[in-house]
Amino acid sequence: MLADIFGPDLLIVVIIVVVLLFGGAAIPKLARNLGSAKNEFEKGLGDAKKASATGTAATGTAATGNGTAAAADTPAPAAPAPDDRPAGS
Repeated sequence: MLADIFGPDLLIVVIIVVVLLFGGAAIPKLARNLGSAKNEFEKGLGDAKKASATGTAATGTAATGNGTAAAADTPAPAAPAPDDRPAGS
């Protein structure tokens, strides 16, 4: 069923629509950007796998048993600045 939907006819139509929308000159740039995004994504996956294999989180802190950082490792939010405006304005 899916083979009928995603056949070669649909591929040809998609290519024609992409060429019409982006123009012939922009397609190589688009392909380069997609390739570099794919490479960055794979690099991030590799880094995450290395970090989980060594038992450390991506930030370099030691992971706990459930894979999350302890609450004590998380800094408290900053206090809001005092309001310097005069009263009544």
